[in-house]
Formats: sequence, C-alpha cells, structure tokens
Amino acid sequence: MGLRLKFNLVLIGVFALGLAACAVLSHRLLHDNARAEVERNARLMMETALAIRAYTVSQIKPHLDPMLAEQFLPQTVPAYAATETLNELRKNHPEYAYKEATLNPTNPRDRASDWEADLVTSFRNASEIKELTGERDTPTGRHMYIARPIQITNPACLACHTTPSVAPASMVKVYGEANGFGWKLNEIIGAQVVSVPMTVPVANADRAFTTFMASLVGVFVFVMVALNVMLEWLIIRPVARLSAAADRISTGDFTVPEFKDHGRDEVSVLGASFNRMRRSLETAMRMIDG
Repeated sequence: MGLRLKFNLVLIGVFALGLAACAVLSHRLLHDNARAEVERNARLMMETALAIRAYTVSQIKPHLDPMLAEQFLPQTVPAYAATETLNELRKNHPEYAYKEATLNPTNPRDRASDWEADLVTSFRNASEIKELTGERDTPTGRHMYIARPIQITNPACLACHTTPSVAPASMVKVYGEANGFGWKLNEIIGAQVVSVPMTVPVANADRAFTTFMASLVGVFVFVMVALNVMLEWLIIRPVARLSAAADRISTGDFTVPEFKDHGRDEVSVLGASFNRMRRSLETAMRMIDG
C-alpha cells in the first residue's frame, strides 16, 4: 500500500467522521430553529387573538350592549370578533387556523372537532395545565398547534349561557335554545386553538442543510486535491528520487548526482543525510578497491 493511498484513506476516514458529526448537529440545529420559528408564529397569532378579544370587551362591547335588547349583535362577543378577524387573515393564508373550540357552543361553527375535544378534556382533567402544544398531520402537511383553556371566570358571561329563559331574547332568536346553555362558573368549556403550518420552515431547513453539506463536501474535495498535489511535490517525488538513487548506489553506481534540496524541512534533512552517506560509502569503496 503506497504512501498516497494510506494518506488518502486516513483523510477520507477523518472527513467521514467529521461529516457525520456535522450532519447530525447541523440537522438538529436547523430543525430546532425551524420549529422555534413556527412556535413564534403560533404564539404571535395567539397573542393577536387575545388582543382582539380584549379590545372588543373594552371598546366595542360597551357601545353595542344597549342595542342587545332589540337586536343581537355578535360583534359584541369577544370570541366572534377574534375568529372573524383572523378569518380575514386566512383568506390569504388558508393554512393558518384559529378556533375557539367549544364542547357546547352557541355558534355551531365553534363546535370542537374530535381532536379539539380531546384537548378540552385534557384541560378539564388537569386544571393546572394552562397550555398544550404539539404537532399533528393534516391534509396540507404537518402543523404545530398551541391550545389554551377557555374558562368561565367572569359571572357576567353566564347572563347569556345559563338557561334560554334568562338569555337575551335577541340572541335566542338567532341561535335557538338548543346550544350554548348550561355553562357554570369556573367551568372549562372549550379551548383556544392556533394551528400553524410547519411545511415551509422545515423545507427551508432541509434546503439549508443540503446546501451546507454539499458545500462541506466541495471544500473537502478541494482540500483533498490540494493536499495530494502538495504530497506529490513535497514528499512523494523527493522520496522516489532518493529511493531510485539508493538502488543505483547499492549496485555500485556512484555516478548518481547528489540530492539537491537546500530547504529546512524533514525531506531536505533526509536528502543531506543521504548525500553524506553516499560520499562516505563512495570513499569506503575506493579505499577497499585501492
């Protein structure tokens, strides 16, 4: 096995180990960053919904409440305002979703689906849990969701949701008497659920990973070629000349010119030692012949 082959095998082995370590670390880091970006988007969307609810309660509802006796205006309901506003966002970004999923909603569109009902049940079974996050597969790809419980903490909310007889007649006229009643104080009746797509950030992370690894392989190939050229000119060729000269001298051929290299590296030192040995051997052979 030649020196060049040994050198390249060691180099390839070291690079393979380094490449594998870089691949694991960079893949994990890029995907963690992608997931963190998705989570930031989801939290921003959740905070936007909460801000809309607060604005509706403080600045919209007081102006519209006097009209409630004659006409029910859903715009006074914080959940309705948040849902409607974020539905406008979904017209351009349909993959994003916000829902105030409720087990017994007044508005049928807010009824919790099976997986949303499971979230509500989790909140009910463990009231100390204030937030649930996770990932789920959807027809449009993988999504991250953030869910927070909807709990009746304000007794004023029960004015519309205890029994149809005490609820505003205008509301009962719009939604009927079958849904949205029987709520109790401090009861968890649903969950705010934000769902954000992970497809684009993860695809960007995969693309960045592929580009990084391809660049790393390209740099290795360039370095390997450069090192092989240096190995050829600085080590292999000088050593090959020394080996050929030694073979000729071993047969008594002292016409071989001395090794000419006046550098200070190890090969030059070896060449100088070889020249001294050649001269000593030539002198010894002449003394023997004489």
